[in-house]
Amino acid sequence: MSSDIDPYDHLCIFLNPDGTLTRFMELPKKKANPIATNGEPVVSKDHTLNAEKETHVRIYMPTIKLPPNDDTRIPIIIFYPFSNWYFSIWDTETNDRMTSELACQVPAIVVSVDYRLAPENRLPAQYHDGVDAILWVREQALNPNGEQWIKDYGDISRCYLYGHSSGGNIAFFAALEATRMELEPLKIVGNIINQPLFGGMVRTDSELQSSTDPLLPLCVQDLFWELCLPKGENRDHWYCNPMVEGPHTSAISKLGKCLVIGFCGDVLIDRQQEFITLLIRHEVQIEALFHDFGFHAIDLADPKWANVTVESIKDFIAEAENKP
Repeated sequence: MSSDIDPYDHLCIFLNPDGTLTRFMELPKKKANPIATNGEPVVSKDHTLNAEKETHVRIYMPTIKLPPNDDTRIPIIIFYPFSNWYFSIWDTETNDRMTSELACQVPAIVVSVDYRLAPENRLPAQYHDGVDAILWVREQALNPNGEQWIKDYGDISRCYLYGHSSGGNIAFFAALEATRMELEPLKIVGNIINQPLFGGMVRTDSELQSSTDPLLPLCVQDLFWELCLPKGENRDHWYCNPMVEGPHTSAISKLGKCLVIGFCGDVLIDRQQEFITLLIRHEVQIEALFHDFGFHAIDLADPKWANVTVESIKDFIAEAENKP
């Protein structure tokens, strides 16, 4: 590993003496737009998920003409965005563009989750927030005063969990926890795990080759886990390395169908392929879609690959629901 890379400088963060981070990087924000005044294909609105935890959700609803009845209800995607554990993008232009396209193209109601960040909140706090979002969707559908878009247009028997990068890690563990819960009438039909963020103490070949990677050098990958894992734990904790035996293992075989998306140029590709092996070993029904090149989170940087990802998710949901 190159010694001239400072992972804190690379991420534009500073670790304060009290253990919090100062985050210097900012991405352009995007406000929710609940009314399609100019013919927008998607509208959005924000809700508080948990006031005490200061978490939120942003709901995206396609503006296709749907009468509020059971015959025209659309699926609900609960989305855990990219963050690399430390940096929230849930209310940025980048996330809004990708999430709006997903809602429009599937079509689906997308509930984008603003989960807590590390190191101020270490794992499993983010998993708890992930489960909170599932329960929030259920509550909105069942509560006479619940969120109207979900009540009128959403089908809670057709829910999907979707996570990107660190959000893919969250989607996996939230899905595992959901198998232990009584959620009816809400049903999680499938899980979409896009370039999930995993690690481990023994280096993989792709990790060893990434020591000076311009986007995600190995020291930066290590810092992600140093910031988010419970204090005193190493990268072979099951939150980071689900290949190890842990309390999660017995629930893996209960997962619904999974779509796992990856890019072979991603420095984490070996971890993602290990994850595929884990799911297969537990006889989970999976669809693995690995592109021959690219880099980690290419679909956040390149609109072409963002569209490819959305199309893949659309196809996965259509197949799960036996649509032509």
